[in-house]
Amino acid sequence: MKLVEYADREMMAMGLANKLAGDLATFLTTSERALLAVPGGTTPGPVFDSLCAADLEWERVTIVLTDERWVSEASPRSNTRLIREHLLVERAARARFLPLYTGAPTPEDAFGELAEQIEPLLPISVLLLGMGEDMHTASLFPGDPQLEAALRDRAPNVMAMHPPGEPEPRITLTGPVLADALEKHVVITGEEKRAALERAVQLGDPLQAPIVAVLNGATVHWAP
Repeated sequence: MKLVEYADREMMAMGLANKLAGDLATFLTTSERALLAVPGGTTPGPVFDSLCAADLEWERVTIVLTDERWVSEASPRSNTRLIREHLLVERAARARFLPLYTGAPTPEDAFGELAEQIEPLLPISVLLLGMGEDMHTASLFPGDPQLEAALRDRAPNVMAMHPPGEPEPRITLTGPVLADALEKHVVITGEEKRAALERAVQLGDPLQAPIVAVLNGATVHWAP
């Protein structure tokens, strides 16, 4: 794991956007298409606001969320809504977007279809992840009854999850899919998340700290 520190969040958003755009451009020099996997949440929003203007062949990029709450796009809790408002605009509007929410009654009803759509696009070319203060990433939460299955080497590429204490079920890319990304970046802000990251590294157990499952070879970007 490599840690990059920034003086403030604005500088981090611009620097990280430039890094993601550079990784995608490099990948597209040798491959016909690139797969960019990104999180929801408030922290990456400013990164997307910069990334969307990058001068890339966006029509050769497919964007997929790392995870999604099982809610419609009209919900303020929808990650898809965030992506459409902050990333799939300007130049990046030319990218192909693969939403994880299908409108099926439950994520269990949809994950088989989603797995088939995602499989031919793998591995992830460029991955951006966030992390919660509880050391979860994507929708891999400590205490989720499905967490161990989602971290196994032979896990399907997506799984339905039911994080304890969360108001709705979710669907997520699984541990091995995230860990196998060719370029991995994690974005965190604030002293609390910095301390949580240090605790995760100290624990070294993805069942207690799921972020550990993806840190090998990743670059962590932090701003106070």
